[in-house]
Amino acid sequence: MGVHDVSQKWVSGKVLIAMLLLVTVSAENITSQSNHTIGVDTNHHAQVFYHHTWPSMKFGWRIIVGSIVGFLGSAFGNVGGVGGGGIFVPMLSLIIGFDAKSAIAISKCMITGGATATVLYNLRQRHPTLDLPLIDYDLALLFQPMLMLGISIGVSFNVIFPEWMLTVLLIIFFVGISIKSFLKGVDTWKKETIMKKEAMKNSRIDAIATPEGAAHYIQTEDTVKDINEPKKKVSLVENIRWTELGLLFAIWIMILALEIGKSCTTTCSGSYWLLNLLQVPVTLGMSSYQAMRLYKGQRTIASKGDQQTHWPVCQLILFCSCGVLAGTIAGLLGLGGGFILAPLFLGIGIPPQVASATSILAMSFSASVAVVEYYLLKRFPIPYALYLVGVATAASLVGQHLVRKVVAILGRASVIIFILTFTLCVSAFLLGGVGVAHMIQKIEHKEYMGFGNLCMYKVKH
Repeated sequence: MGVHDVSQKWVSGKVLIAMLLLVTVSAENITSQSNHTIGVDTNHHAQVFYHHTWPSMKFGWRIIVGSIVGFLGSAFGNVGGVGGGGIFVPMLSLIIGFDAKSAIAISKCMITGGATATVLYNLRQRHPTLDLPLIDYDLALLFQPMLMLGISIGVSFNVIFPEWMLTVLLIIFFVGISIKSFLKGVDTWKKETIMKKEAMKNSRIDAIATPEGAAHYIQTEDTVKDINEPKKKVSLVENIRWTELGLLFAIWIMILALEIGKSCTTTCSGSYWLLNLLQVPVTLGMSSYQAMRLYKGQRTIASKGDQQTHWPVCQLILFCSCGVLAGTIAGLLGLGGGFILAPLFLGIGIPPQVASATSILAMSFSASVAVVEYYLLKRFPIPYALYLVGVATAASLVGQHLVRKVVAILGRASVIIFILTFTLCVSAFLLGGVGVAHMIQKIEHKEYMGFGNLCMYKVKH
């Protein structure tokens, strides 16, 4: 069995888990309704009247502890390429005291701030082993439109799915992803150990070898040599793939315009559904355009470092499906979408540094659209959001700088994978715990736990 087959099976496993979660995740967005549901109609569909809970912004232990947790969540989340939403949402709800819907909205703000700062930091960085930018723009262009489509679906469906479907499969999902990431980290660590031993052995050989022997080593051990030799410096302008970045911004602007237009319509009206459906050809068209270029060999995922010039149709469809699922789950849970993209990129052979940077780039576009949607819905207090965005932004820059230093000192990129695994485990514990607590509370109060009706959803400002 080839490496390509192993990678495809690894990815397929991710999709199966994600499909299970798709039917269950949105309940986390409505767990707060145990305190905010005013009535249920005669057809047993939840008629949700959302009334927010916004704590006053006073200096005290809640803000201090919340800031520390948010700082660590952003630092670890952005280094791992997942954004940190799995830590932000419980922190905002349990520590600072926001209701769950407001916590999800502010979480998106924090993810956007941290991700944007990380992208700006990564724009100047180079691929760890190849003469390429750190960000794989071709990979981002394939996934980002599908991720944004999924975000829109997730935000629209956040009042439909019932809570009882969430908790167990949510934990299973995160535990499964964490185990996969941990095993990938262990495998990468072992490979790095072998390479470091070979490098030490070869350095000793070089010290006593003749010039001819040294020349022979250089010809036969190019991989080790390439890893150790410094990369050439390039300017910021040369390090950015402007065409692909322009296409990413174009799709972002189009989706943002549709979302703003949708906010001006009546829910479930003809205009509402028209603007929703227009997102499908816009996003699918852009991803299909990139997929066709990869299929024909006009573009390549060069960051993998292999010579694969033609990607099979089934694999491209699988990747696009993963993008939609990641975005949908992100919109429902207030997460960044990177918790699927980052492990997925690792599974197809992308280096950890590139996987993290590319995941964060795609996530920054999708999260910012969700922020605009939540702002139009008046889901968060602006002063509180600005403060927490500042915390997340500073943390992401500090985290990137420190981890880059650690990777350089240790010579082990697997550190990034272990940070990703740690973030996923913490997210599983926090989100799972909050979900169980809210579900028990609803059962005790004998509250409605069935499906909601999107067209009956109203907001009290």
